[in-house]
Amino acid sequence: MLARVVATWFGCGYSPVAPGTVGTVGTLPLVYALSRLGPVAYWLGTVAVTLLGVWASGRYARDRGEKDPGSAVIDEVSGTLIAVGFVLGSGWLPIIAAVLLFRLFDIWKPGPIDTAQKLPGGLGIMADDVLAGLAAGALAYLGATFMG
Repeated sequence: MLARVVATWFGCGYSPVAPGTVGTVGTLPLVYALSRLGPVAYWLGTVAVTLLGVWASGRYARDRGEKDPGSAVIDEVSGTLIAVGFVLGSGWLPIIAAVLLFRLFDIWKPGPIDTAQKLPGGLGIMADDVLAGLAAGALAYLGATFMG
């Protein structure tokens, strides 16, 4: 039960339309809450969600008999937290850019992002979104830095 609740991010993954995007939007209250606690707490929370996500998504996928269930959106939660973490304190535009870039990379899955999802179990479910979050966050950070 706990694995299902975490993997679907409290039911966001059950959305009949764009569950990954709903999971991303469902992450924003956590982004806000963690950001209020400061950068150390934000990144510790992000690591905790990611590690919990490896377990929960792997267990949920195994219970459903699927390799990567579409309703498992904890990977989007992790990726969103990572992407936004790069630009916290830079204003709303870089945060919006980080979220949109994350969704782009998560859907498109260029190069190593696609390869990462081939890892076994929960690690594979989470790894592509972690890489998508890193790529999106780095690009949003560069954009925020140069736009100024």
